[in-house]
Amino acid sequence: MRILKILMLSIITVLAVTVIYIFFTDSETVESDGDVNIRFAHGQQESNERHEAVMRFKELVEEQSDMEVRVYPNEQLGTEAEMIESVTLNDLQMVAASAFSQYDQNISIFELPYLFESYEEAWEVLDGEVGEEVAEPFLENNLRIIAYFENGMRHVTANKKIESPKDFGGLSIRTPEFPLSLATFQAMGANPTPMAFGELYMALQQRTVDAQENPISNIYTSRFQEVQQYLNKTSHQYMPLPVAISDDFWGSLSEEQQQVIETSAQEAAQFHRDLIVENEEKIEDILEEEGMEIVEVDTEPFRKQAESVHETYRNVYGDEILDKILDQLDRE
Repeated sequence: MRILKILMLSIITVLAVTVIYIFFTDSETVESDGDVNIRFAHGQQESNERHEAVMRFKELVEEQSDMEVRVYPNEQLGTEAEMIESVTLNDLQMVAASAFSQYDQNISIFELPYLFESYEEAWEVLDGEVGEEVAEPFLENNLRIIAYFENGMRHVTANKKIESPKDFGGLSIRTPEFPLSLATFQAMGANPTPMAFGELYMALQQRTVDAQENPISNIYTSRFQEVQQYLNKTSHQYMPLPVAISDDFWGSLSEEQQQVIETSAQEAAQFHRDLIVENEEKIEDILEEEGMEIVEVDTEPFRKQAESVHETYRNVYGDEILDKILDQLDRE
């Protein structure tokens, strides 16, 4: 019996040591042999401009420092909300994602329908005082926003033309699970249906939903042209892509390392913006060649239909921040 107990104790000890070994060798710890490893996740495919921008960030950081950036695309580490949560817990060092409103809803103000008339207007606001002010509250959740990558103007794909707000009537459309996105399409008379981006292609293919809305680059790299007939250029929302780093991790870095990360993120953001704008016309041509019809939309009726959303969310965000944006854009 005593021999059996010793044997069992030996087995348990070996198993415990093995688990500890696996944990410390396979969990990709932040520091190894004195080097700093940055795990950076995002939700798009490797063919998407977002991935190119993250890889540009990796290249810049590794050129200027001994830090190593490990990139995890295509929701490998979870949905956008889950990846952001991992950064709040300091389990993941960096993320480029859209789902930040769960921590502070003011960041969604940039997504008000028809707030921006051009990319340049949006960039001016994001890179200025308002962009900094909106980013500050996230520090309470261990999220330091260091740049705004590009998500682009959003358009609707469907198996019908969307040429006026009445064409949205009863349409089941997938949206992100953001209150403002839901409110926008409810105002249009559609039936918004939130779901994870990774589930969307199959949902369109199986007609679980009738339509979806995304920037042109996401539409193309996700191959939605295979399951949707029309790209309706509604330009209904602009959506930035905040890049956040764990503030605890940030605090563990030297000032020099922080500077490298911040300047690299901002340079990669401009790279991403330029790439999106440069590629959009080319992508539209490819989509047409592959059988998708491009519908140029008069956005004014949609803009008027969405005015109620502005009125509702002015109460949510408060007058001050929205008026700052409108003043910067020189609008009443």
